[in-house]
Amino acid sequence: MTLNIALVSDQIAMDYLRPAFQARFPEARLHRIDTEVQELDALEAIDAVVCWSPPPGLLARMPRLRLVQSVGAGTDHITRDPALPDVPVCRIVDADMAAGMNAYVAWAVVHGQRHMGRYLDNQRRHAWEEAPIVPPGRHRVGIAGLGVLGQSVAHALVAIGYTVRGWSRSPKSNLPAGIEAFHGDAARGDFLAGCDTLVCLLPLTDDTRGILNADLFAQLPPGARLVNAGRGAHLVQNDLIEALDSGQLASAVLDAFVEEPLPPGHPFWPNPRITITPHVATRTEPQTIAQQIHDNLARLRG
Repeated sequence: MTLNIALVSDQIAMDYLRPAFQARFPEARLHRIDTEVQELDALEAIDAVVCWSPPPGLLARMPRLRLVQSVGAGTDHITRDPALPDVPVCRIVDADMAAGMNAYVAWAVVHGQRHMGRYLDNQRRHAWEEAPIVPPGRHRVGIAGLGVLGQSVAHALVAIGYTVRGWSRSPKSNLPAGIEAFHGDAARGDFLAGCDTLVCLLPLTDDTRGILNADLFAQLPPGARLVNAGRGAHLVQNDLIEALDSGQLASAVLDAFVEEPLPPGHPFWPNPRITITPHVATRTEPQTIAQQIHDNLARLRG
C-alpha cells in the first residue's frame, strides 16, 4: 500500500521539505495543505502528517493517520487542537537546533547591548558616532525557560562573557556552570529585577500564554531589552508597544508572532525599537526531518 504523507501548516509554505522527502520516501505520495497549496482531496488516505501549526480539526479528518510529526522541537502548536486524534505526536531532536538558537540569541543580545541598531542608522546618515561600551560581564541576561534550548543558550552566553540567570516553572538540576537559577512564581520577581536583557524561550502553556505583559515588563529594570524566540502568544502586543513608548523597555527583538506572516500593516513593522525576524531563530534541515519521520514510522511498524 502506498504511503501518503501530508506536509501541513497554516502559517508557512511547506514545499521546502518536498525534495528531502522525495529522496527519502521515493515511493510515497506527498500532499500539501499550507498557505499556498490546499490538497484536501486525499484526507482519507493520509498516513503521516509533517507539520507546523496545523489547522485545528484537520487531523481529525484523517482516519488512516498513524503519526503526527512536528518540524520543530515543540509540539504545543499540535496539542492545542481539541480534536487531536489519539495518535503518536513526535518532535524533532536535533543537536544543530541548539547551535542555531545559540547563535540567534547571542546575536540578538549583542545587537541590543552593543547598540548595533544605532550604528546601522548612523551608517545611513554617514555619521561616525560612538555609543557607550559596557563590558558583557556588566550586562545581565535572563533566560526564561531552562529546557534543552534554554540551557544551551545560557551556556553560550556565559562563554562570551555575559552574566546569566535563568528562570523555570520548576527546579532544574545539572545547569551549566555560572548560571544563577530561579524557579516558580515566588522567585519570578527577583529573577526579573536582575535582567538587563530578558530572553523568552518558554514553552507555550496555559500558564505562559500572555506572560510577556505589562506586569512583567514593570518588574524589569527601566530600559531593559526583550528577546522573544519562544512563541508569539507569549507576548501581549499592545503592552509591548506601551512599554517601549514609555521607556520601560529600550528595545525588542521578536522572532515569533501570533499571526505569521506578520501582516504588512502591523504596528510592529515601523517601530524603530523593534527588530523583526521571520521565525528563523533556528531550523532543522529538511533531510533530518525526513530521516526522523522515517525512523518514527519504522518504530510504529515494530
